Amino acid sequence: MKRLCASLLAALACLPARGEIVVTDVDGTSIRLAAPARRIVSLTPHITELLFAAGAGDRMVGTAQYSDYPPAARSLPRVGGHALDLEAIVALKPDLVLGWKSGNAAASVARLRALGLTVHLSEPGRIEDIAGELERIGLLAGTGAAADAAAKAFRERYAKLAARYSRRPPVTVFYQIWKQPLMTVNGKQIISDAIRLCGGRNVFEQLPVLAPTVTVEAVIAVNPEVIVASGMGESRPEWLDDWRRWTTLKAVVRDNLYFVPPDLLQRHTPRILDGAEKLCTHLEAVRAKRGS
Repeated sequence: MKRLCASLLAALACLPARGEIVVTDVDGTSIRLAAPARRIVSLTPHITELLFAAGAGDRMVGTAQYSDYPPAARSLPRVGGHALDLEAIVALKPDLVLGWKSGNAAASVARLRALGLTVHLSEPGRIEDIAGELERIGLLAGTGAAADAAAKAFRERYAKLAARYSRRPPVTVFYQIWKQPLMTVNGKQIISDAIRLCGGRNVFEQLPVLAPTVTVEAVIAVNPEVIVASGMGESRPEWLDDWRRWTTLKAVVRDNLYFVPPDLLQRHTPRILDGAEKLCTHLEAVRAKRGS
């Protein structure tokens, strides 16, 4: 009987109190808030963008470097980038810190938790996961109506793009993140999900690392029909046209060298559908050239 009572008490202790918010993050950590968060720190630019999209921008008291969208994010205090300024984060007295599992150092996250801060980690691996991220932020910040509306609109637009492009004739794609070192993405990275949405196939999807380094020789060997590059800003990188020296590549022979701004396709935010739509348009142009 004593053991039964102890078990019941333990089970009751796990139940949320009246009005308490309980969310499980990507690591399985139970995040508990007595009330919606009012002082939120974001540790990455894409989470900052998600917070604004979910109607919680006015709850933010700090954000990471390069948080430039929407424009209102630019005036927020900075708490570091790849290397976090833990003292600055603590000084902001946040009741919630939102981090990215693969983008924020595990040691920094552990230190923040050891200092008594509530840290929620996310890792959206598919485009469809972004809608769920919006809904979780809405729950944590008490902006459920705005977040749910944004998630609904996102899912509807995603479904339309999938219906239009995902079953089109396949196109082999090499997605280039950078030139030196020559970097791409594997099949588990969210960019590959955008490629699949457009009816494409990532030629390096089988590699084990999310953002692997490859060689020019490896690209020539897989001979993609299209090369898509990102870069660092809104302008087409000059090194995309460096591929023209390799005249046996299908992508070069058919003039299938395309650019998509990195902020539209490499951030886990609603704008990824803007990037996906541009990518889908490029792959449609590739298909059209087959018949010319």
